[in-house]
Amino acid sequence: MHVWWARPKDARPELRALLDPVERARYESTVDPAGKERFLVGCALSRLVLGERLGLPPADVPLRRVCPRCGGPHGKVRLGAAVPPDGPVRTPPAYDFSVTHSGALVGVALCRGGEVGLDVEDSHGVLDVDSAARVALSGPELAALYARPAAERQRAFLRTWTRKEAVLKALGVGLAAPLRELEVSDPDRPPTVLTWPARLTPHPSMRMADLTVDGTHPAAVAVAVAAVADKGAVVEAAEAGSADGDGPWARQPGAVRVTVHDGSSTLAAYDR
Repeated sequence: MHVWWARPKDARPELRALLDPVERARYESTVDPAGKERFLVGCALSRLVLGERLGLPPADVPLRRVCPRCGGPHGKVRLGAAVPPDGPVRTPPAYDFSVTHSGALVGVALCRGGEVGLDVEDSHGVLDVDSAARVALSGPELAALYARPAAERQRAFLRTWTRKEAVLKALGVGLAAPLRELEVSDPDRPPTVLTWPARLTPHPSMRMADLTVDGTHPAAVAVAVAAVADKGAVVEAAEAGSADGDGPWARQPGAVRVTVHDGSSTLAAYDR
């Protein structure tokens, strides 16, 4: 597992050339300047990383945004099938990937041999922990949160939240799933799913890793491996400025290992 982060400030006009028509329309329609920067950085970084691995110009990487509920051009972005230059046969997608952003952070995760979800939360933002916890946490998770000193609750909640959102992103269902029915392990324990929502099929091969960006901001990556017996499955992600998966469990058998790369440098190196 390799994990890249970049920053909204990495956005520059040259990167707009990488956007496809759907992405360009969304970029132009975004009113919030910070939102435009985050979207541009996420798209550009995804295309640069995927293009390098697929041997394609980044602007030619076939990306699809199709909502599973309404069919609209939004939801989890996926790699489409590529058409080889010497024939009409469509090559199945080689990778799955996930994009996340929060505050001054933008991340991209790549996976081969499974489906990946990545989430990060800016720990410097203002958060009403009580209100958010009542919506997102199960009964046992809520009780465990309030057993902690008040000063520790935001950190613990954000760790739990990033784990849950990473899992739901990996499955491509997003926040449409009932968060309170998805129970994960205590923030101080190795990340794993304890209880699945009734409407979701349990995924026995879901693997997770906790991450920390800049020593402060919690993040998590989850990988739904296509087959437990698929020993050739390779999970890749990238993250600038953070260490390998957090905690001593990061090196246990079956744990997701994370290698650090600098997404800001990847963007800066692009020269149209």
